[in-house]
Amino acid sequence: MIDAAVDAIQRGKVIVIPTDTVYGLATTALHAEAVLNLYRLKRRPVRQPTALLAPDLEMLFELVPELRGRAGVIARALLPGPYTLVLPNPARRYSWLTGAKYEGIGVRVPELPEPSSELLSHVSALAATSANRAGGPDPGRLEDVPEELRAAAAVVIDGGELPGVPSTVLDFTGREPQVLREGAASGAEAIERALAAVS
Repeated sequence: MIDAAVDAIQRGKVIVIPTDTVYGLATTALHAEAVLNLYRLKRRPVRQPTALLAPDLEMLFELVPELRGRAGVIARALLPGPYTLVLPNPARRYSWLTGAKYEGIGVRVPELPEPSSELLSHVSALAATSANRAGGPDPGRLEDVPEELRAAAAVVIDGGELPGVPSTVLDFTGREPQVLREGAASGAEAIERALAAVS
């Protein structure tokens, strides 16, 4: 299963995986065309951003070397964990992931269950979003993933029942941090932790 999933990702295909929060649609984050295929499948507007998932902090910093100083301290304070952090992206990397706002990039280092954890370690970086139609309910079980998405995916990995609550999204690109989406963990507590780390 892992070999098939790695092969699919490397060929730019979309797969369904269990994450630490919900079932996700995932493909390689490193190629624009693969991410556009994911957007088409989900019927997601390309102006909306999609998170870059890295297996660990070291790989994240390799993929986005500008995450130094304050951004790097924030990432180390909160990751790995159930957060998507929107951090400054001065080099405008991965424009196919950032949506309409190139100056920020959403990043995750999730605590994935097996076999998704092993998969991510083999492919360096995934673009991942909830395995639902845009605006649909977040799937905590494989059967909650719309049938047409499961049918269109190159590989589907069943991880049993998941929490079913998406990651908490925190934006650190402005003067004041913002909670863009409350999710699997408290946004206010996370911001407090991050600010304590940088002060």
